Amino acid sequence: MKQFIDQLVELSKIDKQIDEFGPKIEAVEEKLKRAQEEVESLKRGIDEIDEEIKECQVKQAKNELHLKELAEKLKEIEKKSAQVKTEKELKALQLEEDIAREQINFANEEIERLERLCTTKREEREELLAKLQEQESALAQIKEAVEEELANLNAQREALFEKKSQLIAKIPQPILVFYEKIRRWAGNSAVVPVRKQACMGCYMKINDKTYAQVIKGEEITTCPHCGRILYLEEEEQP
Repeated sequence: MKQFIDQLVELSKIDKQIDEFGPKIEAVEEKLKRAQEEVESLKRGIDEIDEEIKECQVKQAKNELHLKELAEKLKEIEKKSAQVKTEKELKALQLEEDIAREQINFANEEIERLERLCTTKREEREELLAKLQEQESALAQIKEAVEEELANLNAQREALFEKKSQLIAKIPQPILVFYEKIRRWAGNSAVVPVRKQACMGCYMKINDKTYAQVIKGEEITTCPHCGRILYLEEEEQP
């Protein structure tokens, strides 16, 4: 029976090693995910700037069109001024002309402001584009490294699966079923050592009778408190 206990201990260790590959693989994949997210973030930033530049250009075009309309209006006022007959009409035209010129000044200032804004946005776009190119290059390298690392991890995991299969073939089915039943709730602590007469699964002290059974190793012994399979480490041998 001690042979089967030793096999269960080894099986438990293999299962633990296999399960540890999950977080390792996730950590490796997370590197790639972060790099991909950075690339997508930069692309979104460029798209947003493109929209802002487009909006800026539309506003510029509207102001330029307004300037043309105001220029036509000044021509009309000039024509009307030559035909006025009363001082009241002249003052009204002068007021209309002043308002038009103020609007022209405002439109010109707005066009200049928008042009500066567009220039700034174009510079920002160039900076983001340069970063995007760098990040895409880095992403390609990260992807290659991640694929290689994942291939190595999967190869190691497959080797453990093979080792597990060979070990399982040696363990009687009832013992294996019993182990899997405990493992369903205990996870990788289905088989635990006894240290200083205490179960290392629940850390409760076991009674002398149970401890004696663990020492003999003539049968599979479980912790009376938590139900885990117990074994005695070599350094604990009395």
